[in-house]
Amino acid sequence: MSSAQLLRRLGTGDAVLIGLGSMIGAGVFAAFGPAARAAGSGLLIGLALAAVVAYCNATSSARLAARYPASGGTYVYGRERLGEFWGYLAGWGFVVGKTASCAAMALTVAAYAAPGLDRPWRTAIAVAAVLALTAINYRGVRRSALATKIIVTITLLVLAGSVAAIAFAGDPAAERLSPFPGAGAGGILESAGLLFFAFAGYARIATLGEEVRDPARTIPRAIPLALGLALVVYAVLAIALLLQLGPAGLGAAADPVAHAVADTTWSSLSPVVRVGAALAALGALLALVLGVSRTTLAMARDGHLPRALAAVHPRFGVPHRAELAVGLVVAVLVTATDLRGAIGFSSFAVLVYYTIANASALTLRANENRAPRVVGAAGFAGCVVLAFSLPWPSVVAGAVVLAIGAGAYRVQRVLSKRDSASS
Repeated sequence: MSSAQLLRRLGTGDAVLIGLGSMIGAGVFAAFGPAARAAGSGLLIGLALAAVVAYCNATSSARLAARYPASGGTYVYGRERLGEFWGYLAGWGFVVGKTASCAAMALTVAAYAAPGLDRPWRTAIAVAAVLALTAINYRGVRRSALATKIIVTITLLVLAGSVAAIAFAGDPAAERLSPFPGAGAGGILESAGLLFFAFAGYARIATLGEEVRDPARTIPRAIPLALGLALVVYAVLAIALLLQLGPAGLGAAADPVAHAVADTTWSSLSPVVRVGAALAALGALLALVLGVSRTTLAMARDGHLPRALAAVHPRFGVPHRAELAVGLVVAVLVTATDLRGAIGFSSFAVLVYYTIANASALTLRANENRAPRVVGAAGFAGCVVLAFSLPWPSVVAGAVVLAIGAGAYRVQRVLSKRDSASS
């Protein structure tokens, strides 16, 4: 089975949990702090804006995934609906953006699991986490789904305990919801762009389209369900954290959930929260590696990445070379990546990815189960606005890397034409 089809082993529940696992870990434990620094208590407005854009993207992605149930997500949709270059650009943006997300999640695991250790030791822990989860993915997608179920269950229990500690044993104050002086529309839009990082996990469901049973029914159900559950969790926790820590405290804390619980009379729960945070980040990392490796597989099949990466393991039915390649790149990246920069860079690249997804959805005809055109148009515009509302270093870095990918595509096309002419 060197370049065969993947096996359809995932049901609706499996798909929802894979999407939820990647969103919960990213949103709660990585993105809230930077977003609060940008918007203050306007974080809640930023969360709502990010959710609206994510809903439009999810609707467009679900309709496209039902029509094109193959691994690769928007890489496939852009290629089929807009042309090969746009599909390639979406795939490139997804791979580089989500590779940065993988690094961010690995660093989050280390930050919560070993807060008192120096950077070299935390880096070693992050690398070990990447290698361990790559090994789990290598053994098959069903094992990955089972691991995600366990992690998501533990994470939700820990978060429920954290909210209970803040509500019943904390010191919440409504006046802490007053905005930072000067936190205006720009800060709120920036926070929405950063928080989009937290919602983008539902893309894992679409990129696993080739491994989902009855994808035309399963994917349109799983994506909005995972998104809705994540939004409920985010909103409840964001309100609790703002009431307990205030915008300034939330923005300054490297580990806001553990910090908020430590400030209650149930402070003995703080170590449990740290363990839960590390597990949540592990769940997000597990789902991210799944998604990136499947897009890598799809691009390798089409010759945009080395074709050797298109191999599917004859026993485990997974793109084992793509998974190993992704795991090794992420392991190297965590040695030189800053968490905040990784979030901004990832958000920019993935917002470009969804801009192409919405443009692709707008080309669907009425007999292709298209969503109302206003959904795709709103998603397209929202992605563009949020992408350029991010911190400028992230915008510049993202634009440069996307330009490098576009240049590589053009060079490849020229060489391919030259080879065809010479033969």
